[in-house]
Amino acid sequence: MNDTYGEGAGGHRFGTVALIGRPNAGKSTLVNYLVGEKVAIVTDKPQTTRTSIMGVVTKPGFQMAIFDAPGIHKPKDRMGSHMMNAALGVLEWADVIYYLTDVNSRFGAGEAQILQILESIKAPVFLLLNKIDLMNNDALPPLIGAWAERRDFAHIYPISALTGENIDGLLDETVTCFPEGPPSYDEDEMTDQPERIIAAEMIREKAIQATREEVPYAIAVYIEKMEERRENLMDIYGVIVVEQPGQKGIIIGKQGATLKRIGTEARLDIEAILGVRVNLNLWVQVREDWRNKDRQLKDYGIAGFTKF
Repeated sequence: MNDTYGEGAGGHRFGTVALIGRPNAGKSTLVNYLVGEKVAIVTDKPQTTRTSIMGVVTKPGFQMAIFDAPGIHKPKDRMGSHMMNAALGVLEWADVIYYLTDVNSRFGAGEAQILQILESIKAPVFLLLNKIDLMNNDALPPLIGAWAERRDFAHIYPISALTGENIDGLLDETVTCFPEGPPSYDEDEMTDQPERIIAAEMIREKAIQATREEVPYAIAVYIEKMEERRENLMDIYGVIVVEQPGQKGIIIGKQGATLKRIGTEARLDIEAILGVRVNLNLWVQVREDWRNKDRQLKDYGIAGFTKF
């Protein structure tokens, strides 16, 4: 990535970016690419992101706090309502809005809903046409033209969050919208997420990837205890929550094979992020209809939203 952002800008700049879009548009992939490390979980299941996750991008001349919001959708339960509150909350105070859309998806009611939401937003809105690595280049100009007719965007950038195509130009333009100011985070800080949340999210990602159909949407994870046993070794006790006994059996798998695989894969990600060896202990609980219970949503870090 470019190392000269902010040159000629008159001094160091700091700004906030709100990232919104439909579920599965690639928002978390973009955040991870910008940060340079995995701070947001990524799966092929819609609505994987359940609350606003902040990543820190630090480069010579500027620092950016980018907030990956849950995908814009029509809520079907209390969890969905909290997710939408988180998604809409970040729009109120961000310096720049990134509206990410999948170039391979048709324009529909979901995109129209986002455009309606953005009508009252005063911050510059950058339209990011994502996943251009998966499309025919000849189809790009008419697609850009169609979007330009729908709204007067500050900029339209065709990008690939996976490969990084056109990301440097996007950052160059974004920085010009930031006010001058010192960094708000240490140079090596990547996210504001507590270690417990990071560990829980890594476990949830692996549990989602290991299951199918409706099971991923019924999964929540919370960390019951984290403690250092000795230097460079941490014991983590995590609970995977599902809504039905049958889902518990799927998570555990035959002779515990699925749960063991989830734990092994999650442990490797947690160790990479936390920089310590981890002894990960997992078990599964059934809590019926937890997605409609505010107390449990709060316990799992889904309910509530705190402004930056």
